[in-house]
Amino acid sequence: MAAPTLQTRVTPAKVWSRLLLLGPAFVAAIAYVDPGNVAANLTAGAKYGYLLVWVLVAANAMAVLVQYQSAKLGLATGLSLPEILGQRLGTKRRRLYWAQAEIVAGATDMAEVIGGAVALNLLFGLPLLAGGVIVGVASMLLLALQSRRGQRSFEYAILVLLGIIAVGFVSGLFVNPPDAGEALGGLLPRFEGPDTVLLAASMLGATVMPHAIYLHSALARDRHGFSEDPLVRTRLIRTTRVDVVGALLLAGIVNISMLLLAASSLRGIEGTDTIAGAHAAVTAALGPTIGVVFAVGLLASGLASTSVGCYAGATIMGGLLKVKIPLLTRRVITLVPALVILGAGVEPTLALVLSQVLLSFGIPFALIPLIRLTGKREVMGIHADSLPLKIAGWTSATLIVGLNCVLIALTLGGQS
Repeated sequence: MAAPTLQTRVTPAKVWSRLLLLGPAFVAAIAYVDPGNVAANLTAGAKYGYLLVWVLVAANAMAVLVQYQSAKLGLATGLSLPEILGQRLGTKRRRLYWAQAEIVAGATDMAEVIGGAVALNLLFGLPLLAGGVIVGVASMLLLALQSRRGQRSFEYAILVLLGIIAVGFVSGLFVNPPDAGEALGGLLPRFEGPDTVLLAASMLGATVMPHAIYLHSALARDRHGFSEDPLVRTRLIRTTRVDVVGALLLAGIVNISMLLLAASSLRGIEGTDTIAGAHAAVTAALGPTIGVVFAVGLLASGLASTSVGCYAGATIMGGLLKVKIPLLTRRVITLVPALVILGAGVEPTLALVLSQVLLSFGIPFALIPLIRLTGKREVMGIHADSLPLKIAGWTSATLIVGLNCVLIALTLGGQS
């Protein structure tokens, strides 16, 4: 057999250069391990054991598809989703669209600040308002890193926080491993009464976050730029596919680990319907060390998520209004609502739940335009979605939007 040619040999330098292309998807993946996910996954495991493992698996599969299409849009067109919509909408519609997208980004940011404040309260007993201020200041430092050192440095920081999140929520499984047979049984789709339907709707329907859809198209474009050469674009899109699968696989593992941890250690314990209650139960069941690691993971989740949410808001404003304000200025402005809620004494987990409902209203506005645009050859050129991908995209969009409608209806109807 002939030795591989220089053109076909995969050298360490080539492997390293490909790895350097990875990163944007890991920033977007932070949306899938935010404090809202923590609350939903722990509740599912504590109340119903392994019953809803299949929900998280299905949710992660849809998330991979949606985030890949968002990144592909940015690479194929050289524009972010907000920029494309800003070009296509008239002035009045564009401003209205920006208003709803900005509210969604603000609700996301608010939830993450609250989650971080809860973590500081659990770790150090700090008042929630003081914790919110500290989280806000810490996120300013992360955003300053992005502004001064560039996107790559910001990605490194987020990757570190994502690693801390993974350790925080996976470590407990090594102390009290889940039942493998029951966990595998949880892959069979089924429900046990209306409450499990509602919980599945909140887990599945609120999986895809609007701000992550808007942001990922910009992250991929800003990292790689736009090439006129279709072969270069094709290579970048293929690399992005690896980036998305790797990032969302990690996020999926973290989410499933939360549910398995709750199912194996918290099932049937009262008070686990709040993050503070779940932390107390984890500490009692697995020891103070795991309790601290859990709270540190929650803190990292809040810090990373609120920074990414603020970044997404800036992307939305820049694309739709063609107005840019400094990220740090934006951070100060968007911090205010969260501090007001914390100062008013609203129960943090309730605030998180209500923020998820608000986010649900914004999903169709981001998801449907994305699926439409990536399916159009006049927009995407040779990178337009194939027929199977179109079918998968519209199926996912229908499920996600439908489940969010169910979630909104049940929540506003007062069911739980």
